[in-house]
Amino acid sequence: MKALSAERVRACYRAACELDVQAFKPGNVSVQSPGHGMTASDFLRSARHSASPIAREGVTLGRRILDSVSATRAVVDCNTNLGIVLLIAPLVQAHYSYPGIPLAVAVSKVLATTDIADTEAVYRAVRLAAPGGLGEAERHDVSGLAGAALTDVMREAEAHDLIARQYANGYIELLHDACPYLAHALKRQTTVEYALTDLFLYLLANYPDSHIGRKYGDRVAADVMVMAAETRRVFDDAANDDRRLAALYVFDETLKQRDINPGTTADFCVAACFSHRLQSQATANPGTDPDNPRNTRPSQAGLPRLSIRQAYEGEMKWQ
Repeated sequence: MKALSAERVRACYRAACELDVQAFKPGNVSVQSPGHGMTASDFLRSARHSASPIAREGVTLGRRILDSVSATRAVVDCNTNLGIVLLIAPLVQAHYSYPGIPLAVAVSKVLATTDIADTEAVYRAVRLAAPGGLGEAERHDVSGLAGAALTDVMREAEAHDLIARQYANGYIELLHDACPYLAHALKRQTTVEYALTDLFLYLLANYPDSHIGRKYGDRVAADVMVMAAETRRVFDDAANDDRRLAALYVFDETLKQRDINPGTTADFCVAACFSHRLQSQATANPGTDPDNPRNTRPSQAGLPRLSIRQAYEGEMKWQ
């Protein structure tokens, strides 16, 4: 099996990022609900400009991450996609380096070969993105010099950071839980947007959100898990879309009133969508494009529909 072209990898990335803002994920920014000083336009613009560097062939993992974040910061003045880039870059690296083997095996091989140069590039990317609630660390602080390979540095943070844990354990939660759940949700939900909402609620109910934990502590992260589980119950049991949407809007308003953003959970949803599309594209016949969220299924019934064109606020199409 040959690796997909950079153009097709870019398309997978853009489609995953686009679906991220089309789906209603309470507490996060979407075309239906801005928040935290950001709009869907910020995320779409970030995806558009980071697509080429994240899909570029023949670069190191650290360079892929740094160039993607640098391209993002050139067009937005806030952290829209550091977590997305950190999760997706190793998947891209694995696909190019080992296209003929399962993605989970390939990504483990990539992570096993990281070095100090990768760490230094990631430190620069993190400083550039300036994520909220980062704080300081006694060892391997991003404000200092790199002192170990990237995977070793991530192991230091895996206990309190779900993204770091993927680097440490070979993407167990993403590839062995989130991705299979998304594949199931795509079959049982009526739209791809609802499938991503389903995945978001599942993850938020089962994993403490690292972004919430960094900013507000473990207790708040645990409280949000309880709220997510209850919202998920209503979402699953609702007799119609009106009840589903009512529950989502209540949860969304509750989180945004407290400035709580489940950002890590949203990043996982994008990475799961990208992985699903990447693997589907790699095994599909040329020209097929399964589960395309832009042109094959309707949007969530009942939601006010803002087109991607409108969300760009004047930017008319992907380039």
